[in-house]
Amino acid sequence: MALNPQYDAIGKGFVQQYYTLFDDPAQRANLANMYNVESSFMTFEGVQLQGAVKIMEKLNALTFQKIGRIITSVDSQPMFDGGVLINVLGRLQCDDDPPHPYVQTFVLKPLGDSFFVQHDLFRLGIHDIA
Repeated sequence: MALNPQYDAIGKGFVQQYYTLFDDPAQRANLANMYNVESSFMTFEGVQLQGAVKIMEKLNALTFQKIGRIITSVDSQPMFDGGVLINVLGRLQCDDDPPHPYVQTFVLKPLGDSFFVQHDLFRLGIHDIA
């Protein structure tokens, strides 16, 4: 497979669609369609998860109801298998918590005429040094 010349548009479009679903608690369950049953991986604040079921258990267990999100940048790169590497930098505020910077990285893997999230890494930019 070759490099996908549409990688930048794919990355930006995916990020918009993903966060539209994630940021609405009533729609969050629809994110399950973006992950593969076995071959999707997530690292959420250092917790390793594999497969759509485990990933959705984690996402559905999040208790916040209101999300304020500012996306600073979406950087994408094409991958040699036709996939897309996406890095998101932004600021996130949940409910009445103070806003925090965050970074989220996705690897989209081609599947037929579409993609699924093969890798998803999320980390808040909190620097607790004890």
